[in-house]
Amino acid sequence: MSVMYTTLLDCQHTHLAAHEIDAAKNAFLIHTMEERVRLLSVMPVSEAVGVLNCCPLALVRELLDALTETGDTVRSRQIAIDLGLISSEIEPDGDYLTNSVMNHVRQRIGWIVGLALLGILSGLIISHYEDTITQLVLLAIYMPVVAAAGGNAGSQAATLVVRAMAMNEVRPSQWLAVMWKEVRVAIIIAFALAAVIMARVLVFSDATSLPAGFHLNDIAMAIGTALVIQVTLSTTLGGVLPLVARKLKLDPAVLVSPVLASVVDISGMAIYFMTINAWLGLT
Repeated sequence: MSVMYTTLLDCQHTHLAAHEIDAAKNAFLIHTMEERVRLLSVMPVSEAVGVLNCCPLALVRELLDALTETGDTVRSRQIAIDLGLISSEIEPDGDYLTNSVMNHVRQRIGWIVGLALLGILSGLIISHYEDTITQLVLLAIYMPVVAAAGGNAGSQAATLVVRAMAMNEVRPSQWLAVMWKEVRVAIIIAFALAAVIMARVLVFSDATSLPAGFHLNDIAMAIGTALVIQVTLSTTLGGVLPLVARKLKLDPAVLVSPVLASVVDISGMAIYFMTINAWLGLT
């Protein structure tokens, strides 16, 4: 199995012809492993990428690991990025199981702690609308539904886009096309989901327990509207966020899920209560 990123190679600004690459590869392979590593440390990166593109993947990884061990980490990572073996400056080298526990911790802990602190905003939003919940307790039952629906829809979109990026089906420059597709998908899913939840409110809620002046139909419409807005925004964000992460040279696998979860939780509460208050005329 060879590393065959021919499209990427064609896009590189290099004057090396195909026969020159082939000749360089043949000359490169006659050397010992130590000599190959030394050559990788001095030859132009574009030439190194061209040569390694024609080599077996196992050999490429072995050479890059050896180059890293010599202290030339920057060059090793640059070659790995150009070969498509890693996708960002901060993505860890090696496989999931071969990386140490502390490497994983260092890669993840900053985002988790920061976003956990940001999650306090959700509680502040809920406390701000405490009077709304007090006036209409039924609203508290459907708060988790709106937040969870947005999170599920956004995570689903993000997973599909990350997979498409891994398979080179989409690039960061295509963010507008991805956003337009996800908006259309989101609207259909949002209205279908809203219809189900509204039916749930109408069928299983006790209209006789509502305070005077409130009608079950209005409450169902308010919850459904909030759900449509939340799912549409969350799905669109989930589709675009991986592309933004890649553009900023961040690792989508580490960044997307926690950021999306925090943003959806905070925006979900805000959208829910603002929509409910506007629709029902609560203060």
